[in-house]
Amino acid sequence: MSAHKKRRQNNQLNTQQTDTARDLFAVVRQLASPVWVFDIDNSRVVLANDAACTMWQAASEAELCARDMSLGMSTTVARRLRQYQDDFITQPETTFREMWTLYPNGQPVSSSVAFCGYRLPDGRMAMLCEVLSGTGDAPDNLRSAEALLHTDVMIALFNPDGAALYMNPAARNVIGGTAGNLASLFADRTDYHAMMFDLDGRGEHRMVAKVAVSTDATWFDLSAKLCSDAVTGKPAVLVTAIDVSELKTARDTARYLADRDQLTGCYNRFFLQRHFDALPEDSGLDHAMLYFDVDRFKHVNDTFGHEAGDTVLRNLAERAQNAVREGDIVVRLGGDEFVILLQCPLHNDMAQERANQVFEVLSGPVVQGAASIPVNVSMGCARFAPGEDDFEAVLRQADIALYHSKREGRNRLTFFDRDMGRAALAKIRLETEIEKALQNKEFVLHYQPRIDLKSGDVVSVEGLVRWNHPTRGLIPPNDFISVCEETGLIETLGQHVLEIGFQQAHDWHLDGRSIDMSLNISPRQFSDKNLMKTLSRFAAIADFPTHRIELEITENILIGDVGAIASKLRAISGMGYRIAIDDFGTGYSNLAYISQFPLGCLKIDQSFIRQLPETGPIVSLILALGRQIDATVVAEGVETRAQYDWLAHHDCDQIQGFYFSRPVPLENLDDHWLDDSGGPDQPE
Repeated sequence: MSAHKKRRQNNQLNTQQTDTARDLFAVVRQLASPVWVFDIDNSRVVLANDAACTMWQAASEAELCARDMSLGMSTTVARRLRQYQDDFITQPETTFREMWTLYPNGQPVSSSVAFCGYRLPDGRMAMLCEVLSGTGDAPDNLRSAEALLHTDVMIALFNPDGAALYMNPAARNVIGGTAGNLASLFADRTDYHAMMFDLDGRGEHRMVAKVAVSTDATWFDLSAKLCSDAVTGKPAVLVTAIDVSELKTARDTARYLADRDQLTGCYNRFFLQRHFDALPEDSGLDHAMLYFDVDRFKHVNDTFGHEAGDTVLRNLAERAQNAVREGDIVVRLGGDEFVILLQCPLHNDMAQERANQVFEVLSGPVVQGAASIPVNVSMGCARFAPGEDDFEAVLRQADIALYHSKREGRNRLTFFDRDMGRAALAKIRLETEIEKALQNKEFVLHYQPRIDLKSGDVVSVEGLVRWNHPTRGLIPPNDFISVCEETGLIETLGQHVLEIGFQQAHDWHLDGRSIDMSLNISPRQFSDKNLMKTLSRFAAIADFPTHRIELEITENILIGDVGAIASKLRAISGMGYRIAIDDFGTGYSNLAYISQFPLGCLKIDQSFIRQLPETGPIVSLILALGRQIDATVVAEGVETRAQYDWLAHHDCDQIQGFYFSRPVPLENLDDHWLDDSGGPDQPE
């Protein structure tokens, strides 16, 4: 059979079916009320009586059937019609009655309409609509009905036993049918029970809950109230709900960002404190705070780069997360510092055992590209009782224990005890006293002479800081320098030392005394931008003897960006200052780069001098290096005649140590070394 002939037969069949439908519709044509059949799939009227044509303002049935009703139809109405079609298919006997507002030729016509399913000849489900009466409702009522149809707010009425009595289009779209059940609305059944409990007690309830919608689970702001069914007068539950999924997601994201560290995904300090304060008392659990950081993390960044440093932190966070249990939390405080809160049963030192277990899994190499980065951590642990111990106090105790791990050689776990607490309190008091001493200018310089081995003259003095305490007397640097370095006060102290030393050197120069001044610069002070400002300020003073001032830096300062360090040292020497390397031989500087730095002096560390003559080859090597780079070599810590003789025999340039003089206050230096006789007597 040809396609043309087959198509002609199909058209004939469709015409016959339509004619049959028209014959069945013939009795309807006699009715005075408007009646029409609406093809939902194609959005067209397929049958209509004369009254319907009049209401739709159509000249004929053919004209009305030719209209495309989808034009101007809102998506809400289209979706609602699809819902009706589904109902008619699943429940063929269903009939609805609603107040509709139709828009023939754009003019609103409000009517009470009854409608039911109507099977088209081709088997598809359409809708038979009949206007029961016009409506004389006030405009507000008409508009409220239209709003109820188009609103995105879910409105539904349920029997107390859960069966649905009414659902507006939005509710139908969410629940997905007419057979909705109130309990099945909730993705979490505990939310349903909480609502029913409140309804029984107060008659209303409101919550943000996850609703099991037809396609997925979505968050809704849901309100429920007890009321009466307007048809039966029996109790009912009115539920209204607004989709707040986007708002909930945005709020959850904001909360996540507020509580989490962005690099590692761990909780942050703000969350830690809230969590700590919310821990229940008398829970029957033991609690411990672990405070740890990466050993020599700066070296990791400097050697492998900051991207590798971030990889180490993320990897460390993952190890910590894998090591904890339910109820524990992992926190990144900042930098390479982390905290873990542990909770465990109160028996057999379980907290100590778990702390050791966590510590053991944290260290280990981290792979970044082709590099394997060795990673070790130091950790401090403090146990505490929720409700009794203050957050800051516990954090400080864990930090103190971490400090002890660092001091004892790193890569270890230390548990806080009372002795550490007392030591930490003493340290805090000392820090406070140092700050006060800096304000009161209690720090002074004592001076140790440097002797030229050939002439025997005092050619220079090193200014060494002492603390002239108002009640404890003179305090040596070993008792306060380490605290200054840990707290950052070393920068202020270093600035103070420079001010005193520079002023004294200037005074000696104005008095006509030919004596050099050597002053120490700490690594932290060398990195401080204020150092260059201070050096420039003094260099600009008229008759200021920059050529008489030697700045001593440690060998470790030379490690890092060689170009930047060399540039800074050249800028300092360009102002007229001289540069010396203190404690030379104990650091890790690359001898291949030494010649790139403008060095005027190498000071041999006293540990080599103390062990002479066994360390003679090393000292000889440094003496040879000094001659190669045209730098003066000074032996520090000379305390015996034997050391003096060995150094003189091997042509060391200068010596400094107790064999000649301990560091002395300014007044003693003036009386003993800086008179007009030319210098000290030769030792016998």
